[in-house]
Amino acid sequence: MENAAAQSACPPPLVVVDGANVVGSVPDGWWRDRAAANARLRDELAGLPARGLPDRGDVPGWAVGTPVEVVLVVEGAARDVPGVPGVRVSAAPGEGDDHIVEVVAGREPGRRCLVVTADRLLRTRVRALGAETCGPRAVRGVG
Repeated sequence: MENAAAQSACPPPLVVVDGANVVGSVPDGWWRDRAAANARLRDELAGLPARGLPDRGDVPGWAVGTPVEVVLVVEGAARDVPGVPGVRVSAAPGEGDDHIVEVVAGREPGRRCLVVTADRLLRTRVRALGAETCGPRAVRGVG
């Protein structure tokens, strides 16, 4: 019983989404209105906290069908996109990649973390901090 109580006290795994990278992964005209494109992505992500990620490609098994906390990192013209229930939007004061690294580094010790991006250098940086990574397909079209 004590073990179950300890598990329920642990925060859910953290899923950090590289908004610019994920939005840019689909050539749907996002460049005409970056804020609107990030708002659409945010809305797609809103159901993930309750149901977890789908079983796709490079999504680690622990994130599939498991409640998660979702943080969408936005930058540039998308900085004013507000959060919605289930998705915390974090505006990067400078480079989005640097802010993602800060979010990952600032998580609770031992908390599982998944960064959604196709950016190879960013993947290397967050893996050095103990995070796992997966590509944009993991979250596109999940809404």
